[in-house]
Amino acid sequence: MPQWDSDQYTKFINERTQPAYDLAARISHTNPKKIIDIGCGPGNSTEVLLQSWPEASISGFDSSPEMLVQAKASNSSIHWFESCVEEWSPCETFDIIFSNAVFQWVQEHKVVLPRLINILNDGGALAIQMPARYNSPLHKQLIEVAEMPEWAEYTTSPRTQLSLSEPSFYYDLLAPITSRLDVWETKYFHIMDDARAILEWFRGAGLRPFLEALPDNQARESFELEVLRKYSATYPKQKNGKVLLPFNRFFFIGYK
Repeated sequence: MPQWDSDQYTKFINERTQPAYDLAARISHTNPKKIIDIGCGPGNSTEVLLQSWPEASISGFDSSPEMLVQAKASNSSIHWFESCVEEWSPCETFDIIFSNAVFQWVQEHKVVLPRLINILNDGGALAIQMPARYNSPLHKQLIEVAEMPEWAEYTTSPRTQLSLSEPSFYYDLLAPITSRLDVWETKYFHIMDDARAILEWFRGAGLRPFLEALPDNQARESFELEVLRKYSATYPKQKNGKVLLPFNRFFFIGYK
Protein backbone atom coordinates (compact mmCIF):
# COMPACT_ATOMS: atom_id res chain seq x y z
CA MET A 1 0.00 0.00 0.00
CA PRO A 2 1.35 3.48 -0.81
CA GLN A 3 2.55 6.03 1.73
CA TRP A 4 -0.37 8.39 2.31
CA ASP A 5 -0.39 12.17 2.56
CA SER A 6 -3.42 13.12 4.65
CA ASP A 7 -3.34 16.76 3.49
CA GLN A 8 -3.36 15.72 -0.17
CA TYR A 9 -6.14 13.20 0.46
CA THR A 10 -8.41 15.72 2.16
CA LYS A 11 -8.23 18.29 -0.67
CA PHE A 12 -11.33 16.60 -2.13
CA ILE A 13 -12.80 15.36 1.14
CA ASN A 14 -16.45 15.97 0.20
CA GLU A 15 -16.16 13.88 -2.95
CA ARG A 16 -14.34 11.13 -1.07
CA THR A 17 -16.88 11.09 1.79
CA GLN A 18 -20.14 11.05 -0.18
CA PRO A 19 -19.86 7.31 -0.99
CA ALA A 20 -19.49 6.63 2.75
CA TYR A 21 -22.80 8.40 3.37
CA ASP A 22 -24.41 6.42 0.57
CA LEU A 23 -23.07 3.12 1.86
CA ALA A 24 -24.07 3.79 5.47
CA ALA A 25 -27.59 4.78 4.38
CA ARG A 26 -28.15 1.35 2.80
CA ILE A 27 -27.20 -0.68 5.89
CA SER A 28 -30.22 -2.39 7.43
CA HIS A 29 -29.37 -2.58 11.11
CA THR A 30 -31.60 -0.76 13.57
CA ASN A 31 -29.46 -0.79 16.69
CA PRO A 32 -25.80 -1.72 16.16
CA LYS A 33 -23.76 -1.79 19.35
CA LYS A 34 -20.25 -2.21 17.96
CA ILE A 35 -18.97 -0.79 14.65
CA ILE A 36 -15.51 -0.72 13.13
CA ASP A 37 -14.22 1.30 10.19
CA ILE A 38 -11.50 -0.54 8.24
CA GLY A 39 -9.07 1.87 6.61
CA CYS A 40 -10.50 4.89 8.39
CA GLY A 41 -8.06 7.34 6.78
CA PRO A 42 -8.31 10.82 8.33
CA GLY A 43 -11.58 9.86 10.06
CA ASN A 44 -14.10 11.24 7.56
CA SER A 45 -15.85 7.91 6.97
CA THR A 46 -15.81 7.08 10.68
CA GLU A 47 -17.55 10.37 11.40
CA VAL A 48 -20.31 9.27 9.01
CA LEU A 49 -20.80 6.15 11.14
CA LEU A 50 -20.92 8.22 14.32
CA GLN A 51 -23.57 10.49 12.80
CA SER A 52 -25.64 7.49 11.70
CA TRP A 53 -25.38 5.53 14.98
CA PRO A 54 -24.37 7.95 17.77
CA GLU A 55 -25.11 5.41 20.53
CA ALA A 56 -22.80 2.73 19.14
CA SER A 57 -19.25 1.96 20.25
CA ILE A 58 -17.18 2.92 17.20
CA SER A 59 -13.55 2.27 16.38
CA GLY A 60 -11.40 2.76 13.31
CA PHE A 61 -8.02 1.60 12.13
CA ASP A 62 -5.65 2.43 9.32
CA SER A 63 -2.20 1.30 8.23
CA SER A 64 -1.01 4.90 7.78
CA PRO A 65 0.32 6.71 10.87
CA GLU A 66 -0.08 10.02 9.02
CA MET A 67 -3.78 9.41 8.45
CA LEU A 68 -4.28 8.36 12.07
CA VAL A 69 -2.78 11.60 13.38
CA GLN A 70 -5.51 13.52 11.59
CA ALA A 71 -8.18 10.98 12.60
CA LYS A 72 -7.29 11.26 16.29
CA ALA A 73 -7.38 15.05 16.05
CA SER A 74 -10.84 14.92 14.47
CA ASN A 75 -12.59 13.07 17.32
CA SER A 76 -11.10 11.81 20.57
CA SER A 77 -14.22 9.81 21.48
CA ILE A 78 -13.50 7.19 18.82
CA HIS A 79 -11.01 4.40 19.45
CA TRP A 80 -8.31 4.70 16.77
CA PHE A 81 -5.49 2.24 16.22
CA GLU A 82 -2.92 1.26 13.61
CA SER A 83 -3.32 -2.02 11.72
CA CYS A 84 -3.86 -3.43 8.25
CA VAL A 85 -6.82 -5.57 7.30
CA GLU A 86 -4.72 -8.60 6.36
CA GLU A 87 -3.23 -8.74 9.89
CA TRP A 88 -6.25 -7.58 11.91
CA SER A 89 -7.47 -10.44 14.08
CA PRO A 90 -9.82 -9.13 16.79
CA CYS A 91 -10.92 -11.03 19.89
CA GLU A 92 -14.41 -9.52 19.59
CA THR A 93 -17.24 -9.48 17.08
CA PHE A 94 -19.07 -6.55 15.48
CA ASP A 95 -22.50 -5.55 14.28
CA ILE A 96 -21.12 -3.52 11.36
CA ILE A 97 -17.77 -3.84 9.63
CA PHE A 98 -17.44 -0.87 7.30
CA SER A 99 -14.85 0.04 4.69
CA ASN A 100 -14.88 3.00 2.30
CA ALA A 101 -12.40 2.94 -0.62
CA VAL A 102 -9.79 0.66 0.94
CA PHE A 103 -10.24 -2.86 -0.38
CA GLN A 104 -8.86 -1.98 -3.80
CA TRP A 105 -5.49 -2.00 -1.99
CA VAL A 106 -6.14 -5.37 -0.31
CA GLN A 107 -5.06 -8.62 -1.94
CA GLU A 108 -6.70 -12.04 -1.57
CA HIS A 109 -10.31 -10.89 -1.36
CA LYS A 110 -11.43 -14.51 -1.55
CA VAL A 111 -9.69 -15.14 1.79
CA VAL A 112 -10.15 -11.84 3.63
CA LEU A 113 -13.85 -11.21 2.97
CA PRO A 114 -15.19 -14.55 4.29
CA ARG A 115 -13.00 -14.08 7.37
CA LEU A 116 -14.67 -10.72 7.99
CA ILE A 117 -18.14 -12.26 7.69
CA ASN A 118 -17.13 -14.64 10.48
CA ILE A 119 -16.24 -11.66 12.73
CA LEU A 120 -19.82 -10.35 12.50
CA ASN A 121 -22.53 -10.97 15.05
CA ASP A 122 -25.67 -12.68 13.75
CA GLY A 123 -27.54 -10.17 11.62
CA GLY A 124 -24.44 -8.02 11.31
CA ALA A 125 -23.38 -6.28 8.09
CA LEU A 126 -20.15 -6.21 6.12
CA ALA A 127 -20.38 -2.98 4.07
CA ILE A 128 -17.70 -2.19 1.49
CA GLN A 129 -17.16 0.37 -1.28
CA MET A 130 -14.38 0.35 -3.88
CA PRO A 131 -13.69 2.48 -6.97
CA ALA A 132 -15.02 0.59 -10.01
CA ARG A 133 -12.13 1.03 -12.39
CA TYR A 134 -13.08 -1.59 -15.01
CA ASN A 135 -13.47 0.84 -17.93
CA SER A 136 -12.38 4.13 -16.38
CA PRO A 137 -10.17 6.33 -18.60
CA LEU A 138 -8.76 7.73 -15.36
CA HIS A 139 -7.11 4.38 -14.66
CA LYS A 140 -6.68 3.09 -18.23
CA GLN A 141 -4.70 6.11 -19.34
CA LEU A 142 -2.58 6.02 -16.19
CA ILE A 143 -1.61 2.43 -17.06
CA GLU A 144 -0.90 3.45 -20.67
CA VAL A 145 1.56 6.08 -19.46
CA ALA A 146 3.09 3.70 -16.93
CA GLU A 147 3.74 1.16 -19.70
CA MET A 148 5.71 3.65 -21.82
CA PRO A 149 9.38 2.62 -22.24
CA GLU A 150 10.82 5.41 -20.08
CA TRP A 151 8.77 4.34 -17.04
CA ALA A 152 7.82 0.68 -17.54
CA GLU A 153 10.76 -0.76 -15.60
CA TYR A 154 9.83 1.27 -12.51
CA THR A 155 6.06 0.76 -12.55
CA THR A 156 5.74 -3.02 -12.78
CA SER A 157 4.49 -3.31 -9.19
CA PRO A 158 2.04 -0.35 -9.20
CA ARG A 159 0.47 -1.60 -12.43
CA THR A 160 -0.68 -4.76 -10.64
CA GLN A 161 -1.20 -3.35 -7.14
CA LEU A 162 -4.90 -2.53 -7.30
CA SER A 163 -7.23 -5.43 -6.58
CA LEU A 164 -10.81 -5.44 -7.86
CA SER A 165 -12.80 -8.21 -9.50
CA GLU A 166 -16.07 -8.12 -11.39
CA PRO A 167 -19.28 -7.88 -9.30
CA SER A 168 -20.10 -11.51 -10.14
CA PHE A 169 -16.97 -12.61 -8.26
CA TYR A 170 -18.17 -10.99 -5.03
CA TYR A 171 -21.68 -12.35 -5.46
CA ASP A 172 -20.45 -15.92 -5.96
CA LEU A 173 -18.02 -15.58 -3.04
CA LEU A 174 -20.44 -14.10 -0.50
CA ALA A 175 -23.92 -15.30 -1.45
CA PRO A 176 -23.37 -18.81 0.00
CA ILE A 177 -22.17 -17.45 3.37
CA THR A 178 -24.58 -14.54 3.89
CA SER A 179 -28.29 -14.38 4.68
CA ARG A 180 -28.67 -11.42 2.31
CA LEU A 181 -26.37 -9.72 -0.15
CA ASP A 182 -26.91 -6.31 -1.76
CA VAL A 183 -24.69 -5.39 -4.72
CA TRP A 184 -24.78 -2.13 -6.69
CA GLU A 185 -22.76 0.46 -8.55
CA THR A 186 -23.09 4.26 -8.58
CA LYS A 187 -21.67 6.76 -11.05
CA TYR A 188 -20.68 10.10 -9.52
CA PHE A 189 -19.98 13.20 -11.56
CA HIS A 190 -17.35 15.30 -9.84
CA ILE A 191 -17.21 18.92 -11.01
CA MET A 192 -13.55 19.87 -11.46
CA ASP A 193 -11.95 23.19 -12.37
CA ASP A 194 -9.90 21.61 -15.16
CA ALA A 195 -7.91 18.52 -16.11
CA ARG A 196 -5.12 19.58 -13.76
CA ALA A 197 -7.60 19.38 -10.88
CA ILE A 198 -8.32 15.77 -11.90
CA LEU A 199 -4.61 15.05 -11.66
CA GLU A 200 -4.56 16.74 -8.24
CA TRP A 201 -7.50 14.54 -7.14
CA PHE A 202 -5.67 11.41 -8.27
CA ARG A 203 -2.46 12.40 -6.45
CA GLY A 204 -4.33 11.70 -3.21
CA ALA A 205 -5.15 8.10 -4.19
CA GLY A 206 -4.43 5.92 -7.24
CA LEU A 207 -1.55 7.97 -8.63
CA ARG A 208 0.53 7.75 -5.46
CA PRO A 209 2.11 4.28 -5.91
CA PHE A 210 3.22 5.19 -9.45
CA LEU A 211 4.89 8.41 -8.32
CA GLU A 212 6.56 6.65 -5.40
CA ALA A 213 8.01 4.02 -7.76
CA LEU A 214 9.73 6.55 -10.04
CA PRO A 215 13.42 7.28 -9.39
CA ASP A 216 13.44 11.06 -8.96
CA ASN A 217 11.44 14.28 -9.07
CA GLN A 218 12.25 14.91 -12.72
CA ALA A 219 10.80 11.54 -13.68
CA ARG A 220 7.72 12.21 -11.56
CA GLU A 221 7.17 15.60 -13.17
CA SER A 222 7.51 14.15 -16.68
CA PHE A 223 5.20 11.28 -15.81
CA GLU A 224 2.52 13.64 -14.46
CA LEU A 225 2.76 15.89 -17.53
CA GLU A 226 2.09 12.94 -19.81
CA VAL A 227 -0.87 11.83 -17.69
CA LEU A 228 -2.18 15.41 -17.73
CA ARG A 229 -1.88 15.54 -21.52
CA LYS A 230 -4.08 12.47 -21.82
CA TYR A 231 -6.61 13.70 -19.27
CA SER A 232 -6.89 17.07 -21.01
CA ALA A 233 -7.99 15.31 -24.20
CA THR A 234 -10.29 12.84 -22.48
CA TYR A 235 -12.11 15.22 -20.12
CA PRO A 236 -13.16 18.28 -22.18
CA LYS A 237 -14.29 21.58 -20.69
CA GLN A 238 -17.98 22.34 -20.30
CA LYS A 239 -19.46 25.63 -21.52
CA ASN A 240 -18.62 27.34 -18.23
CA GLY A 241 -15.03 26.07 -18.30
CA LYS A 242 -15.48 23.34 -15.68
CA VAL A 243 -14.75 19.65 -16.31
CA LEU A 244 -16.98 16.69 -15.43
CA LEU A 245 -15.17 13.68 -14.00
CA PRO A 246 -17.38 10.55 -14.13
CA PHE A 247 -16.33 8.20 -11.35
CA ASN A 248 -17.97 4.80 -10.78
CA ARG A 249 -17.96 3.11 -7.39
CA PHE A 250 -18.86 -0.48 -6.55
CA PHE A 251 -20.73 -1.32 -3.31
CA PHE A 252 -21.84 -4.45 -1.52
CA ILE A 253 -23.37 -5.25 1.86
CA GLY A 254 -23.41 -8.82 3.12
CA TYR A 255 -25.44 -9.80 6.21
CA LYS A 256 -24.51 -12.70 8.42
